[in-house]
Amino acid sequence: MEQIPTAWRLSRRRKIKTLIFLTARLFVVPLLRLLIRFRIEGLQHVPRIGPAIVAANHLHNADPVLIIAAFTRPVLFMAKKELFAVPVVRWFVRQSGAFPVDRGRPDRQALRHAERLLHEGMLVGIFPEGTRSITGELQPPHPGVGLLIRRNPFVPVLPVAIWGTEVLPFNGAKGRKPLRGWPRVTVRIGAPITVMLRTPEGRERSAEEIADDVMLAIAQLLPEEYRGLYRERLRDRNVVREPSTVQSS
Repeated sequence: MEQIPTAWRLSRRRKIKTLIFLTARLFVVPLLRLLIRFRIEGLQHVPRIGPAIVAANHLHNADPVLIIAAFTRPVLFMAKKELFAVPVVRWFVRQSGAFPVDRGRPDRQALRHAERLLHEGMLVGIFPEGTRSITGELQPPHPGVGLLIRRNPFVPVLPVAIWGTEVLPFNGAKGRKPLRGWPRVTVRIGAPITVMLRTPEGRERSAEEIADDVMLAIAQLLPEEYRGLYRERLRDRNVVREPSTVQSS
């Protein structure tokens, strides 16, 4: 893929949708804070303009909504194609800017659509695990995020950690028993990461290896009990999590 341009001009349609998003966010975030203790950290890491790949862990059906609400720019998520089979759900999902992906195979059409959005200067969201975690801990990633990064090496990657949603209701058969009371949900946005596409010996790294690097960056942002198979690796590396600035909106 050719180099991403360094200057972007949003189309008139994108500008209108961004304005609608910002207006809606003024109402949605305060509403969410009436329902949950909603904490947003690391907004200073979101680029003001230009594309980025937003990669997050996945615990609940509501994760995309909460991550989109946390950001100060629209995030257009890859969403499982099954959501687009139900007319009412399809309408709401499309209004959020999401686009379908077939999780059962390498979906080149979804990949090309994501690349077009990046070339338009948009933020593209992806859940590398491919589905919600039953245990709440990080699971091995699918290679999709690695393929997207490898084909778009000039696009920054923003790791995002979300936790607390696993105790919210309406999470289907995979969900835990909902917690009564006023649950706390945190969205923590990390600094953009640099992913090595080649080894020091010059070997091209696989999409799986690149995806694993992204998951390690997400794990670094999560509390230890959510890190799953990355817990011991972070202990071995003695990684210290970067302090995040809490944003009130």
